[in-house]
Amino acid sequence: MSSTAPTGTSFYTESAAATSLLRVIGLKKSFATPQGPLAILKGVDLSLDAGSSIAIMGESGCGKSTLVHLIAGLDEADAGEIFVNGVAVAALSDFGRAALRRETLAIVFQQFNLIPSLTIRANIAFQARLARRLDPKWQEELIDRLGLGSLTERYPEQLSGGQQQRAAIARALAARPRLLLADEPTGNLDEGTGDDFIKLAIEVVAATGCAFLMVTHSRRLAARLERQAKLSSGVIKEL
Repeated sequence: MSSTAPTGTSFYTESAAATSLLRVIGLKKSFATPQGPLAILKGVDLSLDAGSSIAIMGESGCGKSTLVHLIAGLDEADAGEIFVNGVAVAALSDFGRAALRRETLAIVFQQFNLIPSLTIRANIAFQARLARRLDPKWQEELIDRLGLGSLTERYPEQLSGGQQQRAAIARALAARPRLLLADEPTGNLDEGTGDDFIKLAIEVVAATGCAFLMVTHSRRLAARLERQAKLSSGVIKEL
């Protein structure tokens, strides 16, 4: 493996490897189609330190969501390595990957994935309770700042799509994760609420040393993060 990477081609270097909270090395992923395997990721390299942020942009279908799912251990790569906080994701059992998602990282999906049988307040507290990091004061701050104060005793089906997305964002941030992954987190939000999420996420990064990776179509929001990249033709290039 090369010890350096030319600017504009790769985020991964050996010097970054020792300190990075997230390391992705030579990641490849294909999907079966009637015409044969379709390569989506063709050797993605990425490093992200604690306390830093990156926005990844790209056309629909280029593999952005696939990358998030692989990092979170929700799918398996064909080749390459992923390390989260020094742990090789591929080496973990299903139980270990679930523990990783519970205790180390949090994900804001395009789909809300709220638990229908729980109130919004209980949904927001859910992952933080599992991770044993529930902070009622922080939870109430999130509820207030995301405009959920009048909705906490309702159930997901009683909320609009944008309201459910705000609850999903609050749930992810409530656990104060080491790595926050967000897959088009503002797609169902108005511009002001989307800006509020980015501001909150950046504050969490600064206060806790969390690493933040966001997939987005919005260049405006991407510009708020420290680094910007484009996923194209199966590889990541710095902008």
